[in-house]
Amino acid sequence: MFFKKKLTGSIVALITPMDLKGNIDKISLKKLVNFHIKSKTTAIVVVGTTGESATLRHDEYIDIIKMTIDFADERIPIIAGISVSSTSKAIFLSRKIENSGVIASLSLTPFYNKPSQDGLYQHFKIISENTSLSQILYNVPSRTGCDLLPETVASLSKIDNIIGIKEATGDLSRVYQIKEMVNDNFVLFSGDDLTALSFMQLGGDGVISVTSNIAAAQMVKMCNLALIGKFDDAYLLNKKLMSLHMKLFIEPNPAPIKWACYRTGLILSDFVRLPIMQLMESNKKIIEESLNIAGIFLKK
Repeated sequence: MFFKKKLTGSIVALITPMDLKGNIDKISLKKLVNFHIKSKTTAIVVVGTTGESATLRHDEYIDIIKMTIDFADERIPIIAGISVSSTSKAIFLSRKIENSGVIASLSLTPFYNKPSQDGLYQHFKIISENTSLSQILYNVPSRTGCDLLPETVASLSKIDNIIGIKEATGDLSRVYQIKEMVNDNFVLFSGDDLTALSFMQLGGDGVISVTSNIAAAQMVKMCNLALIGKFDDAYLLNKKLMSLHMKLFIEPNPAPIKWACYRTGLILSDFVRLPIMQLMESNKKIIEESLNIAGIFLKK
């Protein structure tokens, strides 16, 4: 592992660029990686929810991780999403990628099964016992149907290779609850751009961001200001991004952010795989207006 510092600040939940036939667009992927390196994004999460992991074949999942690592060339840390509903599959994928060059997995709570808190604890504990890969827990009840409660997070934080959590409930009380029960090395990332600044003001370490796909430098600056306590300055910057934070979820993620990246020339196509649909024509103007408010230039 080449990256030794504690992860803080703005981490991007990277989109997976695709061509008009739905194949992985390597040219755009390389461009995105370089964009985030230039913008000083802290780290890249690949093949997560925003990366359409649910629609990727197994071979594509592995290929995208390898390509991203190659394009990054140790200039930025790479974290791989693990979004499966069974413990055995999570172990299988963790072992597949543990020596690939990723610094950690972003490990989603099992969806559909609705496990108990003890089931969630055992799930992550057994994964940790079967791989050397560090885990960042990922709690997003709106998508998975289960909620990883603070007490369970605290118990899991005692396991050496469970290093943090992406908390995407939007419930700001979770920051205080979790911080009271974990040590200072356990990282807390917001998974909700809309409340990320408040999350950091309450003691969070940063955000794993959708908005960062299109406003990388702005998100980096906002997070850096927040982390040194300059919240008034961070607020003014974040105010320009608030419309984006909201409107990028006007339709199911990642359709809006993919269209925004296409509209600004970052990627060659806004293709998304079914069952997600490409952004409706009626919503494109809304996204354009939000990009303009944020000061992001549109492709002519």
